[in-house]
Amino acid sequence: MQKRALGRTGLSIAPVVFGGNVFGWTADEATSFALLDAFFDAGYNTIDTADVYSAWVDGHVGGESEAIIGKWLKRGGVARDKAIIVTKVGFDNNGRETGLGKTWIAEAVEASLKRLQTDYVDLYLAHKPDEKTPIEETLEAFGKLITAGKVRAIGCSNYDGTQLQAALDASAKNSLPRFDVVQPEYNLYTRDRFEGALADLCIAEDIGVISYYALAAGFLTGKYRKPEDTEGVARSYRVGNYLNDKGLKILAALDQVAAETATTPATIAIAWVAARPGITAPIASATSLRQLESLIAAGKLQLSDQQMALLDAAGA
Repeated sequence: MQKRALGRTGLSIAPVVFGGNVFGWTADEATSFALLDAFFDAGYNTIDTADVYSAWVDGHVGGESEAIIGKWLKRGGVARDKAIIVTKVGFDNNGRETGLGKTWIAEAVEASLKRLQTDYVDLYLAHKPDEKTPIEETLEAFGKLITAGKVRAIGCSNYDGTQLQAALDASAKNSLPRFDVVQPEYNLYTRDRFEGALADLCIAEDIGVISYYALAAGFLTGKYRKPEDTEGVARSYRVGNYLNDKGLKILAALDQVAAETATTPATIAIAWVAARPGITAPIASATSLRQLESLIAAGKLQLSDQQMALLDAAGA
């Protein structure tokens, strides 16, 4: 499988990233191990997680996903140098504002490394902008982690074009390491958070892009087509937002292309993101081996120009 360069990080990743938000939440430890085994056996190499996953679950404190990945690595799931681990810092946890100050970053990375049972993170991301902390302080803190060998590369998540440009300017002005990867929300339904200024900046500055929500909280799998389909679903509040004329038009286009390619709507939705300008690799999750098959297939599927145009029009 051909790997893709992740901006200027020096990292090469397969065309789909496994979203580890499900580990310890909708996928228990045994299931998570099986999914990771199958994902890497198929030639993929990158896992995305965060120190806050899955603090939204009753009784969880955050870090559950990292802990499962760490146990899998320790068990010998794959040699450490064969896995690219992406984790994040700075998202509020159970009402606690963590932010991106230097003290919290230094503390948080140690906790993540301990849970992951490794001495370095391949890619460390600022999970969201922190308006209370100067970006220079955040970049300096990240720089110390790079110098110490605890982090190989840095990036940011949920930054818009203006915020990313400000960070790049601060890096250049103060001789600080820069964000070389961006993680925006992007899928067939939600396109305005990446397309436009942010995408243009990433392409111009050779910034890697690993986008999240490729399946729009599961909506683009096609299994939610009417309100009653979302009852009892973990993220029903998100899925319901897509059940409208635009969403159904997208599902119809996914159905058509899935039929043409003998695959699934989920595979098509992920493959569409992977083929978009500026995208290095989309992030997608799976909670069963059957779901994982759609994710694995997406990284190997090349959509035709006509199929891409049909999907583009449906999600415009």
